[in-house]
Amino acid sequence: MAAQESSKSPDILYDVVQIMSVIPHRPPFLLVDRVVDLEPWRKVRAVKNVTINEDFFRGHFPAVPVMPGVLVLEAMAQTAMLLLQFSVRDHPDAAPGEIKSKAGPEDLAERIAYFASCDKVKFRRPVVPGDRLDLEASFLRLGGHLWRVAGRASVGGQRTAEAEMTATF
Repeated sequence: MAAQESSKSPDILYDVVQIMSVIPHRPPFLLVDRVVDLEPWRKVRAVKNVTINEDFFRGHFPAVPVMPGVLVLEAMAQTAMLLLQFSVRDHPDAAPGEIKSKAGPEDLAERIAYFASCDKVKFRRPVVPGDRLDLEASFLRLGGHLWRVAGRASVGGQRTAEAEMTATF
């Protein structure tokens, strides 16, 4: 394991193997390749490298391949789940008071979050093969059964999508 960690690029905080250890998604539905920055319990930045080999490009749209907007939204949601799971796993002592006063952060590690709603969704530009999709998620509301997250996606510094998402456990 140490050899694997030492071979990671310095701009990768968590690689795809580590990502799969904390969320249930698997290829072809795993839409995050690496985590590049984490402010525990606050914000995360991640990356999805979009290639022509993605299954969805075979039908959306073969002559002009575009990543479906709902999958960009899903990538933002997976990024939000990584914020929660890596915060729980690696920084439980930094959990905010409202989390510590409940069952504790360790209780969250075994739970799966499900979409409850998406609001203020905006798609601003298409995502195409060859793009590096930069993903961000930050908590707006923590605790209880409903959690609120702001998600953003961009390519080359240009916003591609944004949304406020609510998840339930």
